[in-house]
Amino acid sequence: MGDSQVQTEAEQEQPPPAQIPLLNSNHQNDTAQNQQQRRRQQREILTNDDLDDSLEKLERFLSFLGFNQSSLLSFSLSWAAFSVVGVLVPILVLELSKCDGCETYQIKDFEMDIVASQACLAAVSLFCVSFNLRKYGIRRFLFVDRYGGQMARFTNLYVKQISDSMRLLIWWSLPCFILKTVREIIRSLYVQRDSWCISVAILLALILSWTYVSTISLSACILFHLVCNLQVIHFEEYIKLLERESDVVVFTEEHIRLRHHLSKISHRFRIFLLLEFLVVTASQFMTLFQTTGHSGMVNFINGGDFAVSSVVQVVGIILCLHAATKISHRAQGIASLASRWHALATCTSTDASLGGSNSVGNMEAFNQLNSLHMTFSESDLESVDYVTMPTTTQLASYMSSYHRRQAFVMYLQANPGGITIFGWTVDRGLINTIFFIELSLVTFVLGKTIVFSST
Repeated sequence: MGDSQVQTEAEQEQPPPAQIPLLNSNHQNDTAQNQQQRRRQQREILTNDDLDDSLEKLERFLSFLGFNQSSLLSFSLSWAAFSVVGVLVPILVLELSKCDGCETYQIKDFEMDIVASQACLAAVSLFCVSFNLRKYGIRRFLFVDRYGGQMARFTNLYVKQISDSMRLLIWWSLPCFILKTVREIIRSLYVQRDSWCISVAILLALILSWTYVSTISLSACILFHLVCNLQVIHFEEYIKLLERESDVVVFTEEHIRLRHHLSKISHRFRIFLLLEFLVVTASQFMTLFQTTGHSGMVNFINGGDFAVSSVVQVVGIILCLHAATKISHRAQGIASLASRWHALATCTSTDASLGGSNSVGNMEAFNQLNSLHMTFSESDLESVDYVTMPTTTQLASYMSSYHRRQAFVMYLQANPGGITIFGWTVDRGLINTIFFIELSLVTFVLGKTIVFSST
């Protein structure tokens, strides 16, 4: 009796086995998961803050140039500043700065044509970009709200691309600004005016006006360059998606979404690209007419502004064409990658060896994937080996997956995507066409202006 009572008390004092350790392990796992989720949320908040700061800085810079025209007041101030600084100031300086001997170092017709071409290009840039910013806002304009809160890695890439674009604007603007400043200083040294104060005032006014309109033109081109490069990020992610996924429906839906965004970009920038190209072309041929038709001597002092303005215009066109062709070829290259993925999936598929082949590659796939199983009969006919044939379900599954992949590849080939201007895809073919058209026009202008005498 005593021994049984002692055993009963000892059993009551022992804790239930495997209950307390299990609860502790579950609690620890929940705590670790909560900490990881909390860290992930903190990282997303930090990256979103970085993106918000970058977008805010970019928006302030665009507002300073006059692109932010969200209200009637900002609209009026923007175009008033452009009219005064970009148009009125250089015209007044050229009209009122007459002096003895100025015709040799400052040809008025040259200067007026340069002011007109720069003002037209800046006006096109200001109108097109401000219209889109007013209509869509900075986030929808740049398409950076698409994966908000889902993929933090895109946010870091967005911030890096915005910083690179602003750095690119500085690197292209700075040499042009130095070239313009050097040219104006040299001309001021040759042109003798009544006082140095007037010379300095004219110098500062011309440099300020040129810097303002040139920065507007280059900023619009940089914005288009930025929008296209932000889409390149998603195309690179789509290529990675082809490597790690196999669902054709996911591929198709994502490509439709990407192509829809390219269509939006083309629709928003087609007027800008077309007018940009037309204004630059007209300006370059006007320059060619003026310089080849002028009877006097043309040098860096009296015709240097032609070179400076041409550099700015050509740089803007190159930035736009480079960004458009880059995203177009990324979009068109998806079909090639999908075709390769379809071929590999077909050749290495378990069901791909159903038809049978004697090649070494198919025999290896046959041995590794065990698609056909050889069994031996246990009946009296042991001399005949029996090969099991694939079932109807296996054949239907293979044909279904094959046809889905084939339909996806055909869809990509029929819908390549890319940046378009009223149906013309901006790619290498279009650039070659533009080059030969420009070359033909140049030779035509030179044939009309340059005459060789036989005497």
